[in-house]
Amino acid sequence: MRSDLRAWLVSPAVIVAMGIAVSLAAVFQFSFRTFVPGSLDVGGLTFANFTGMGKSIYLDAFANTLLLSVETTVFSLLAAYPLAYALVRVKNRALKSFILIVSITPLFLGEIVRTYSWIAVLGSNGFINGSLRKLGLIEWPFELMFTHLGVLVALVHVTIPVVVLMLATAISHINRDYEKAAQSLGAGPVRTFITVTLPLSMPGILASITTAFAWTFSAFATPQMIGGGRVPTVSTLVYQLGFSSMNFPLAASLSVMGLMLTVAALFALGLLTKRLKAFGGH
Repeated sequence: MRSDLRAWLVSPAVIVAMGIAVSLAAVFQFSFRTFVPGSLDVGGLTFANFTGMGKSIYLDAFANTLLLSVETTVFSLLAAYPLAYALVRVKNRALKSFILIVSITPLFLGEIVRTYSWIAVLGSNGFINGSLRKLGLIEWPFELMFTHLGVLVALVHVTIPVVVLMLATAISHINRDYEKAAQSLGAGPVRTFITVTLPLSMPGILASITTAFAWTFSAFATPQMIGGGRVPTVSTLVYQLGFSSMNFPLAASLSVMGLMLTVAALFALGLLTKRLKAFGGH
């Protein structure tokens, strides 16, 4: 009976995994096909799609995607940790509810809606530039749209809610007796946080780093809409090649290279997390 129940529970996951595997295989084989201009059909096998990946346009997209992913991960972590800490430790229910609403409300909005809201904020006549001009602080609007900074701000906003939830879960599992023991031995609030709370919350930090990095690396809507094609990323370049140029083989090869780069980056993060785990073990 138990084996039948397990089979029923595992079957959907197996079906989904098989679907993903088939899709990846299709993309992989497409990446080795020849592009036929003016046709949706593809030609024979070729390695030319990968040999051209050394061009500056592709290298810039890879480098910019990695940079945005690292920056978004770091800034999301720095912004989310105080929110998560306050969400767990604040005793006032009204204040805790307010923090919870502010932190996770973006999750209830679609990514497109959130991105459009940032267009209204970052535009030349948007909230930021409009407010600064009314206060007489600037004469000409800052260029925030279609810039690396604008894309970064929007990506951090998209990522923070997930990071807050992960960190709050980790912080809530910390035994307060360890902090009390440190304080009884003469440690102040700052030293207690650095030597006890921060290391014990390391599992949540590691999960947040991995999730935020992978989430940002595959982001499309935000870089496309806020960047406007001027901030190249792997996902936006795949879109341009596939749906603007109709060069699906080259778009597939770029997707494969992006996947390989993601795996390599996550492997490097894995090596980094071993050191962070050692820090958390203390």
